Amino acid sequence: MSSQSTLEKFVLISVIRGKKNGAGLALYANRKKGFGNRTKTIIMKIFSDELVAEAARVNHVADLSHATIGETLLVAQYLEQKTGIPFIRMDQGSPGLPANKYGIEAEKRALDSGIGSQYPAAAGVPELKAAASEFVKAFINVDVSPRACIPTVGSVAGSFGSFIACCQRDPKKDKVLFIDPGFPIQKSQLRILGIEWKEFDIYPYRGEALRAKLEEELKDGDVAAIVYSNPNNPAWISLEEDELKIIGDLATKHDVIIMEDLAYFAMDNRRDLSHPYVEPYVRTVARYTDNYILMLSSSKIFSYAGQRMALVCISDKLFDRQFPALAERYHDTGVFGPTFIASIQYMITSGCTATTQYGYAEMLRLSCEGKINFVEDTKEYAVRAQKMKKIFCDNGFTITYPKDVNEPIGDGFFFSLSFPGLTGGELASELIHYGVSSINLDTTGSLQPGVRACTSRMRDELYPVLEERMRAFKEDHGTK
Repeated sequence: MSSQSTLEKFVLISVIRGKKNGAGLALYANRKKGFGNRTKTIIMKIFSDELVAEAARVNHVADLSHATIGETLLVAQYLEQKTGIPFIRMDQGSPGLPANKYGIEAEKRALDSGIGSQYPAAAGVPELKAAASEFVKAFINVDVSPRACIPTVGSVAGSFGSFIACCQRDPKKDKVLFIDPGFPIQKSQLRILGIEWKEFDIYPYRGEALRAKLEEELKDGDVAAIVYSNPNNPAWISLEEDELKIIGDLATKHDVIIMEDLAYFAMDNRRDLSHPYVEPYVRTVARYTDNYILMLSSSKIFSYAGQRMALVCISDKLFDRQFPALAERYHDTGVFGPTFIASIQYMITSGCTATTQYGYAEMLRLSCEGKINFVEDTKEYAVRAQKMKKIFCDNGFTITYPKDVNEPIGDGFFFSLSFPGLTGGELASELIHYGVSSINLDTTGSLQPGVRACTSRMRDELYPVLEERMRAFKEDHGTK
């Protein structure tokens, strides 16, 4: 048995467990392989159609080819638990590094101080607001006053409140424009809110071509906000300075608010963004318009996802703008910032956990002082992406979104994959049979046939497993 490959061992385990559990595992016999002096059938797929269908049925997943992140996660967990065979988990973008120790210790000190008995202020604790303002200056070189830096329960809560404020400020502006591909949850939020949206896949509109496309989308005057992430979830493309200037110029021209999601802050490893107060700075639309909301999450850069802490940093000019429609609706002054804090965001979160605010403040403060190098800490994701991309590309896959205008995309938390002859839905469904979970790019607004791959859960011992499974995938699907 020592001469067996990793894949062969998993297949034999599948057969044994399948018989034991009455499950139809590994039914596909596609080739013969030598085991010493014996010849044994090697089954290329790890999980049979019957077992995958069972996993989908039990978890109420109607269509695996268009499954959400949560649905894919449930199917992968079911198959893993039923068979004991490990999955290559590329579905959920959950951090795969330890939480930052400085944040943890600061939270402990805050709790020991007795603040747990008091409600946190809706606007946030002063220490976090000051640290956020300084962090934005240190790494983006943009000035946002502490009063306009508001903590939220993750960027999900931040975008939810921002959608409300942006789309209620002017009755004529009631739609959101997504520069896709993007984060599917944000469209789910608009479904809850009953807000309509427009969208376009940026793939054919990079560089100067973006200007004409945005003008086309904005000409009716009904767009309240534009949303994108930079670097991008799911494709890891990064908007360049010229593109950000186009977006900023048109935001000012058409009075549109840019919601810039910086969840993967400074994780474009093609440039060294690790030094505070030193060029190069993180790229942002904030250099080109006053109509912006920056969303800064602690989840990825500090691996602090479990504490659900982020910041909404609003341009000072937007923060102080008065909108009659907001005043009429909320019976207040209608000033954007105070209305966002007291009349909207507080209704969503009732304030953010105070101890976590102190933890986040400490991590931001130490980053500005150069005592935490969060950029270096997160480079592990780039290392994983390089290894994973090579395995996939060596076995017939291609990168769906391969470049930013004129240079190859960087390596980081996400990347995109295509396979000849398969739609994104077909590819996502097929990969499940080989013990690899991902999501169809069409759930992110992409028009390209492919899937999103996340690097966060990859481990060293899984690289040879992935390599053998993708070699089997290649052979099964007839590529040369």
